[in-house]
Amino acid sequence: MNTIGHLINGEVVIEGNRGQDVFNPATGEVTKTVDLASKRTVEDAIAAAQAAFPAWRDTPPIKRARVMFRFKELLEEHAEKIAALIGEEHGKISHDALGELQRGIENVEYACGAPELLKGEHSRNVGPNIDSWSEFQPLGVVAGITPFNFPAMVPLWMFPMALVCGNCFVLKPSERDPSSTLYIAQLLLEAGLPSGVMNVVNGDKEAVDTLLHDGRIQAVSFVGSTPIAEYIYSTATANGKRCQALGGAKNHAIVMPDADMDNAVNQLLGAAFGSSGERCMALSVAVAVGDAAADALIGKMSEAMAGLKVGAYTDNRNDFGPVITRAHQEKVVGYINSAEEQGAEVVVDGRNPQVDGYESGFFVGGTLIDNVTPDMLSYREEIFGPVLQVVRVQTMQQAMELINAHEYGNGTCIFTRDGEAARYFSDHIQVGMVGINVPLPVPVAYHSFGGWKRSLFGDLHAYGPDAVRFYTRRKTITQRWPSAGVREGVEFSMPTMK
Repeated sequence: MNTIGHLINGEVVIEGNRGQDVFNPATGEVTKTVDLASKRTVEDAIAAAQAAFPAWRDTPPIKRARVMFRFKELLEEHAEKIAALIGEEHGKISHDALGELQRGIENVEYACGAPELLKGEHSRNVGPNIDSWSEFQPLGVVAGITPFNFPAMVPLWMFPMALVCGNCFVLKPSERDPSSTLYIAQLLLEAGLPSGVMNVVNGDKEAVDTLLHDGRIQAVSFVGSTPIAEYIYSTATANGKRCQALGGAKNHAIVMPDADMDNAVNQLLGAAFGSSGERCMALSVAVAVGDAAADALIGKMSEAMAGLKVGAYTDNRNDFGPVITRAHQEKVVGYINSAEEQGAEVVVDGRNPQVDGYESGFFVGGTLIDNVTPDMLSYREEIFGPVLQVVRVQTMQQAMELINAHEYGNGTCIFTRDGEAARYFSDHIQVGMVGINVPLPVPVAYHSFGGWKRSLFGDLHAYGPDAVRFYTRRKTITQRWPSAGVREGVEFSMPTMK
């Protein structure tokens, strides 16, 4: 059986002491094992990055950018293979995996602008013969810890920008679906990245804790659940590291009485059930304003969901695939059971989908639940599965109060034809990413991604302009070259522009 190793200083390394099974979620079968790094192996990766840093730091930004241009080409050339690796270990349908990869490639494209992004600022004659300017200098060795649900895209949020800013990188991807991430890192070497600049260690908490405590790691970027994000942030910052830790979500969509209901239903189908709901931006709650809107939404959603197709990644006719593990399948079903037990109505039941030929897969069908209330467990917590819950309220203000009261503030949207309502919503909702008739308001690569409240720990968002700030330190230089023969007197007062 194939064993997935680590990429350290340009070479694949396998310890062989500890391993973990990697499953095909569609079949439920173990297909590979992943080597779990010890503290020593992680330290070897950090040492390789530390050794590579001086030369990479001094590499001109345009040369770093050229590596990214070639890397982008290789990602596009090998897109089908990357999508297949994602499908085999995550279960994501091929068309969805290709979409994930494309969003990652867009971040590589942004990183190709490094010479422009790192220019800094310059001011001449801030005082007599005195010039001042700022520079963006790299931090050193930085780390990324990424989740299973986007094994290609989320790492591409991090390391392309970190690298073009002059840092060296150690990536700890999810041990549940590591193959595509490792393969993508190997393509970086093919693109001309020097050995040691980018390293990948597969592992569990031992690997994570090593990265968080090692003094050579200057910054940590993380995406995952809120409890782990909080742990990552508190531990990293306690050890003097810069940290951004993106956590969980409970994304709401307000459906107004004037909404184009057919359009809203079409949008909600993809936003709630795409990628089996295993997205931090998945829309898991529809807040219907008024019973008429709620009834219309339930009726049209029920009808549309009858055509949903769940199955294996190899069939592009499928809409979404299995969830990641048997344990997660049971957890999602448990939330559905809990909602029903607490008085909600399961309108479309996806607890026992029939997928011919894949009876042992980790499948949950699209599920629609009506009459959910804020006190229910299924409402309070992130389900991370193909489940859409409907909450009924009577006014838009009640809907907004519901959203603002939730501990998460990642993404939200409103479906309406009313421009005044949309503007009021976007101005007053306490959520980091907002859509107006756009159910998945994920920022493009030249903006930045991040939520509010307990969906983000740290000051800076992921990728885009915030990534330059996160992966660099600003240095300001002020210099004077006095004219020949001119000697100035001593001053003890604070220097000012006279």
